[in-house]
Amino acid sequence: MATSHWTAAPAQAAAPAQTAAPAQTASFRRRGVVLERAILDAALEQLGTVGWNGLTMEGVAAGAQTGKAAVYRRWPSKEDLVVDALRFGLPTFEDAPDLGNVREELLELCRRVREAMFSRPGFALRSVLHECDFSAAERFHAVILDGVVEPGVRLVREVILRGIERGEVRPDAANSYVFDAIPAMMMYRSKVCVSEWSDQDLEEMIDQMMVPLLRPAGA
Repeated sequence: MATSHWTAAPAQAAAPAQTAAPAQTASFRRRGVVLERAILDAALEQLGTVGWNGLTMEGVAAGAQTGKAAVYRRWPSKEDLVVDALRFGLPTFEDAPDLGNVREELLELCRRVREAMFSRPGFALRSVLHECDFSAAERFHAVILDGVVEPGVRLVREVILRGIERGEVRPDAANSYVFDAIPAMMMYRSKVCVSEWSDQDLEEMIDQMMVPLLRPAGA
């Protein structure tokens, strides 16, 4: 770490301020993106530990080792901060798994979603879903839709269309109701039933709901 110019002061003058120096120099040295990332990181940590109702701008500032004013300059409200923290933290889903059969691909996809749900950003998102009232939750609708629901639906669609090409899936299964089934079930069970989605739960959902739903007629 670079040495602060304050360390050049005589030892007897610097001594009284030694206990306060780490926090002061930490906030002094961080600027721009580095400081913003620290604040967003602290917001995710607060959401995962004390939840939406317990999160405060003061607590986030303390977690980021900066001043409250630095937080309010960038985010005028708690809602604005949490929206950006979720966008910053939520994982991105790239390509759907290609394992040679639809059942295994859907299972692997569900495991990836479960891993995201139980990551730190996932816990943060769940605290918002579980604790926010309707008016507050409206602020997060686009974040949840763009960051969680639509990527999940896109990957399910990719797996099902690939299954149709291989002859494993009936052609008329390529519709929005089928694509929505897994993301909707996982979100519903997580929010309403507080399900942790064990491996057995995932296998039962795929084997008892998706496989029969997708199977070609006469197979």
